[in-house]
Amino acid sequence: MSEYIVNRLGQLGDGIIDSPNGEIFAPFTLPGEHITGKIENGRINTPKIIKPVSDRIKPVCKHFKNCGGCSLQHASDTIIADWKIKKTQDALSQVNLYPKFRPIINSKKESRRRATFAAKRTKKGSMVGFHSRASNIIVEVTECPVSDPIILSGIPAFSQFAILGSSRKSVLRISATVSGYGLDVRVENGKELSPTEISQFAQICDQYKILRLVWNEDVIAQSNPPGQTMGSVNIVPPSGAFLQATKTGEAELIKNVLEIIGTSKKVVDLFSGCGTFTLPISSKASVYAVEGDRNMIEALDAGWRAAGGLHDIKSETRDLFRRPLMPDEFKKVDAIVIDPPRAGALSQVTEISKTNVGRIAFVSCNPTTFARDAAILCNNGYNLDWVQVVDQFLWNPHIELVAQFTK
Repeated sequence: MSEYIVNRLGQLGDGIIDSPNGEIFAPFTLPGEHITGKIENGRINTPKIIKPVSDRIKPVCKHFKNCGGCSLQHASDTIIADWKIKKTQDALSQVNLYPKFRPIINSKKESRRRATFAAKRTKKGSMVGFHSRASNIIVEVTECPVSDPIILSGIPAFSQFAILGSSRKSVLRISATVSGYGLDVRVENGKELSPTEISQFAQICDQYKILRLVWNEDVIAQSNPPGQTMGSVNIVPPSGAFLQATKTGEAELIKNVLEIIGTSKKVVDLFSGCGTFTLPISSKASVYAVEGDRNMIEALDAGWRAAGGLHDIKSETRDLFRRPLMPDEFKKVDAIVIDPPRAGALSQVTEISKTNVGRIAFVSCNPTTFARDAAILCNNGYNLDWVQVVDQFLWNPHIELVAQFTK
């Protein structure tokens, strides 16, 4: 059997061998390693490591390789950090941008505050876990070194949800978010529940500190509001609302955003969500927050009004993809904060590029669309001063970043 040398890591963390016949992908391998294995459709699915590199480490989770959540537990922190920075640099170099990069900020074990489980009934009870890589197969989990232990404490409850609330053919999608010392849980694909079953679910929630349970869009149990702190403000986000993956990562993003806006007195926050940046900024400046989800805007407003002592926040529910803010709506604005989804913000950034707003804090979870949008700004008079990668996704190829643009 032929021996191969891994040349680099691909976008999803697989090792890549550059062969005369094209790229060969080998999961769970690292650059410089010598491997063997059978090639099928351009992949070596079960590579055998002949010569490991010094950056190979022992995975910390017994579910690694079977569970689809982590792809890089076999790699040292150094190699992952360098790879994530290079992925971002490579995306920017494709549009001829070569900014300064600040040292990466890494996440820690047991820091992920939200996770989505799959759960189903079985002949012997139930199964709760994560989907295997590129598969519908559920890998039952008993540990997860990425997730906050509070999330894992809910697994026995999720097991009971599957037994009581699903058919043998259905798979529940259970999203759990840490809220204080409890959980905010949303379940999709469950069966219709009877009043007796709803009462049973409420008892389960009390037992396992589930503060709110949403079942197929309906709140069926709530003992206390599942609050989140943003800046100095406590808000109750709608079920399933987007939150940054870790509290420490969120704090670093906020710190960088506040640095970028500096002494600005009037700030526009685009794709504001429930106020991740709006509310901390409102301690020093007035903010115009724009978000496409009405429920998130209502949560932001309620938190701000209850807090008091902050600068004015004006909010609007608006689809920024179909109806971006136009240049004349940025008059007298000192700074812009923008945190779009993975698709980026092509239409909105095009309009921003026509303005003379002096400072932009750009938060992104996709280096490719960020590079595209950054090029639009830089081709219209903005400078990309620096990029800060904030790794909230331990052992995972996803990347979060924040960048400063000035004009």
